[in-house]
Amino acid sequence: MSEGQLFGGIFKGKKILVTGNTGFKGSWLTLWLNSLGASIIGYSLDPPTDPSLFEILKLEKNITQIKGDVRNKEYLQKTVEQFKPDIVFHLAAQPLVRSSYEEPHLTYETNVMGTVNLFEAVRNTDSVRVVVNITSDKCYKNREADYSYKEQDPMGGFDPYSSSKGCSELVTLAYINSFFSHGYVSLASVRAGNVVGGGDWAVDRIIPDCIRALVQEKPVLVRSPQAVRPWQHVLEPLSGYLWLAACMWQNDHKYDGAWNFGPNKESNITVKAVVESVINEWGSGRWEQSNQIKAQPHEAGLLMLDHSKARKLLLWQPIYGINRTLEVTTNWYKAYYDNSNIKQVTLANLNDYIKQAKKQNLSWTLVNQKVGV
Repeated sequence: MSEGQLFGGIFKGKKILVTGNTGFKGSWLTLWLNSLGASIIGYSLDPPTDPSLFEILKLEKNITQIKGDVRNKEYLQKTVEQFKPDIVFHLAAQPLVRSSYEEPHLTYETNVMGTVNLFEAVRNTDSVRVVVNITSDKCYKNREADYSYKEQDPMGGFDPYSSSKGCSELVTLAYINSFFSHGYVSLASVRAGNVVGGGDWAVDRIIPDCIRALVQEKPVLVRSPQAVRPWQHVLEPLSGYLWLAACMWQNDHKYDGAWNFGPNKESNITVKAVVESVINEWGSGRWEQSNQIKAQPHEAGLLMLDHSKARKLLLWQPIYGINRTLEVTTNWYKAYYDNSNIKQVTLANLNDYIKQAKKQNLSWTLVNQKVGV
């Protein structure tokens, strides 16, 4: 079975716009779409970190890359009109909770109005059939309780980032109801957990923080060791986004709306457990709780997702457990700092994930699976 046959072969030869494709998650999505035979138009600012996965993998060589800001309505509209994509994955965002306290205006302008600008560009272009808006598990009104959030739960957001993602969800629903539900465009929003994987160097994310400390042989400083998150490898939600888009392509508005792509419940573990697993896999190191005197901004203590909708209606499910997720992730960084051929390592990660999915006969891997289950 060739790569192009995955997801019902929908993406082969399609023009696909990916906003925010120079980021960590966008780079993995670009790599996968490229392997599926898609023609990719990336619309993004420069890579947000140095090093960056986008530059390491030299992804720009195989796609059409446009340097642009989603806050620039006119330029975004011009880009969509010029390249006439069939499918859009919207990832462009200010993605960090702690940064949103420092730059709330930028966060809202990017995450809310950037989404509006994209939807307006789509609305004024006759080529686009499917739009998937990637938001966040933090969009929900968090009860800080032993409860897994479902798609119909209310939006909320204590901090500007979480609030902005809740707003983006409301914008999505408004555009479905007001403009797209009886027209040509299918629109969905997707919410994932705490995504990890090789190639993330963002600040204030626990895996990159671990790796930076371990490389420098310093203790890993942990702010909230008992905080619980829904950890998942980056390829888990991406497989969901791709399969959802494929189903949307074939089924008009049947799959419009919100979708969770979270891990199984056993992957909802503490930050402490994640750090200790990474240190163990690395082979050395230690951690300690941060004793910063300065008051820290609020961050959620308990957050979990319910993905039963995707499991039931898309026949989608996670592939990796938490142990495999952290093993694959840590070993990617070990390979990078050992000067291995990191593109080969990254492709091997992708191929292993697909292989494990095929073993489980997941719907998106089956040649004869009817798209739109």
